Amino acid sequence: MKNIVLLTFSIVLSELSFSQTMTVHKSDHTAMSFQLTQIDSITFSSTPVGEYKIAFYSNRDTNQQIYLMNIDGTNQQRLSNNTYNDHAPVWSPNGSKIAFSSFRDGNFEVYVMNTDGTNQQRLTNNPADDRATTWSPDGSKIGFQSTRDGNWEIYVMNPDGTNQQRLTNNTAEDSGPHWSPDGTKIAFYSTRDGNPEIYIMNADGTNPQRLTNNSAEEYYPKWSPDGSKIAFISNRDGNFEIYVMNSNGTNPQRLTNNPADDEGPSWSPDGSKIAFVTNRDGNYEIYVMNADGTNPQRLTNNSSRDDYPAWSPVRIK
Repeated sequence: MKNIVLLTFSIVLSELSFSQTMTVHKSDHTAMSFQLTQIDSITFSSTPVGEYKIAFYSNRDTNQQIYLMNIDGTNQQRLSNNTYNDHAPVWSPNGSKIAFSSFRDGNFEVYVMNTDGTNQQRLTNNPADDRATTWSPDGSKIGFQSTRDGNWEIYVMNPDGTNQQRLTNNTAEDSGPHWSPDGTKIAFYSTRDGNPEIYIMNADGTNPQRLTNNSAEEYYPKWSPDGSKIAFISNRDGNFEIYVMNSNGTNPQRLTNNPADDEGPSWSPDGSKIAFVTNRDGNYEIYVMNADGTNPQRLTNNSSRDDYPAWSPVRIK
């Protein structure tokens, strides 16, 4: 099959049985002509529209609400607006939805909304606390943590809230799940061995394996987009800093190093940057740095707390 690739949009013409001459004007103002009967299809590749965004929560307007901003910190916009706390935004893989946790019904439940803040819907409904933390790469499941069975355990459900299933089951705390990019594993932290450590398990909850092993506290694992690394936070050096390790737990490396707490890592879609939250300037603000820890830059700047950055997986219009 002969294909002609042009820029701007995507369209396919197939099984052409007529003869007609088409003239295409290129960006350099030259033209080329060809007979449509000479080709089977024409494919126009699309130019990306929109910008990558970072979702986060902030109490800058009295209580915690969900906000959105450009990856350079500009164009900060409020998405949720009620008198109770909303926090922990999580993007759907196609960038069309944001799951989050809200206290608006008397306890924390998982909600979902469009990325412009519209159409907010409740997904969980029970007296326990339910908090969203991850979305499966194919968009078919939302992973969350809940105290509905007496202590924090990890669950999954369909994106509409149906078919809620428990993945972990022990007397310790299992929290902070994050799906691997290939969909086969879930990283999480657990106190099952006495202190919070990083684990991975199969996506159905089987075969849990411990990745870190020391007397410190280690939380909130986040897979890199290519699945080769896991970022996490640890106080093994006296205060919470951001670390990265291979996905099998080897070669842990410290990325941040200052007397303040650095937390909440979130990878950029290409794996070159990590957004995070830190109180190094007196209150919690959102920063971004290179994936090796260099060149940290502040994105938010106000007297309130800005927290839990989440990088959009795709460009948002």
